[in-house]
Amino acid sequence: MSEGDQSRLIAWNRELAAAHQRLRQALRLARQALDAGHAEDATSAGADLLLYCHGFCAALSGHHVSEDAALFPELAARHPALRPTIAKLEQDHQMIASLLAQFQQALTSNAPPDTLASHLDGLAAIMESHFRYEERQLLDILSTLELHADPRTVLGPL
Repeated sequence: MSEGDQSRLIAWNRELAAAHQRLRQALRLARQALDAGHAEDATSAGADLLLYCHGFCAALSGHHVSEDAALFPELAARHPALRPTIAKLEQDHQMIASLLAQFQQALTSNAPPDTLASHLDGLAAIMESHFRYEERQLLDILSTLELHADPRTVLGPL
């Protein structure tokens, strides 16, 4: 089977749902690292927290940048009626990027654990709302999408 034939077999609705699940798991790991920091020596937990939180931030950001650059233009071109939905999703991406930047700032400034937890809670709520909206609006359309591209390019490296 050629690479082109394989890319036609990609079920983009499942790829998006799987990417969202991996991002939810990355958030859970970041939260567990933060919670462990409350119970353990702050120095050892701090390294785990930085690793998991920076990883989560990079993964979520990469996912949204990839959607904005690769997936959404394809969907807008093929399904013009989706343009208002895509505009809302892109607006969400900008808001989440701002929240991620604030969280990164809190991490690098050694904010107290309760402040970091507040940032993660806010990110979790917005992220989950965004993912649910995106899945409601796009999964059916994505189930029929024939897009010849690498899923990592379209949905991010995670």
